[in-house]
Amino acid sequence: MESSKIVEALWDRMQARDWEGLGELLADDLVVEWPVSGERIVGRGNFVSINAEYPEGWSIRVLRIVADGEAVVSEVEVPHDAMGVHRVASFWTVRDGKIVRGREYWTELGTDPSPEWRAAYVQRM
Repeated sequence: MESSKIVEALWDRMQARDWEGLGELLADDLVVEWPVSGERIVGRGNFVSINAEYPEGWSIRVLRIVADGEAVVSEVEVPHDAMGVHRVASFWTVRDGKIVRGREYWTELGTDPSPEWRAAYVQRM
């Protein structure tokens, strides 16, 4: 399976809460970094468990997936009933049909407000 399809399957299986299927896409020694919260997740089991135990009320909408060989970038939106809407930019490395590495930047929409001094230069979204 090509690298972009593997990352697409990752998000599909998370949305389906198919934790066993998610694990099949990941290398045993997977490393995923979350720089915003200062955390590193080491190992397939830890990554699957963190996602399986996340409080329910969420869904995933894939906005885009771009691949160049084994490097894949995905952007997803994750609305949560109680925690608001998050956007995630993820940088994945896929090797030999498995995700071996990831770096994800999670942010909650509206938590980084635009300063007033930029108002003349930007359009509000």
